[in-house]
Amino acid sequence: MGENVNWKVFFLALSTIFIAELGDKTQLAVFSLVSESRAPWEVFLGASLGLALVTLVGVLFGGVLSKYIPPLYMRLGASFLFIGIGLYSLWKVWLELGK
Repeated sequence: MGENVNWKVFFLALSTIFIAELGDKTQLAVFSLVSESRAPWEVFLGASLGLALVTLVGVLFGGVLSKYIPPLYMRLGASFLFIGIGLYSLWKVWLELGK
């Protein structure tokens, strides 16, 4: 790290992932694992490695896709995917409320 690091991108990734992961299923799973195992450092290290590996897969996959798909289309695709997941989630809740 040093002069070659794009700190703006680094802090954008850090803040985006930090905010996105607050209160999600992964954090709730970590709470549960720590309370059951009483081994916070082992859970921290295991969860950190798991998140790092998933992020690595995303970086590698994104790197390959970015060679063939322009960034605008990648953002549009991701946006529609998130909207689709949100609509699906709302639909499932709507069905549950109707029972």
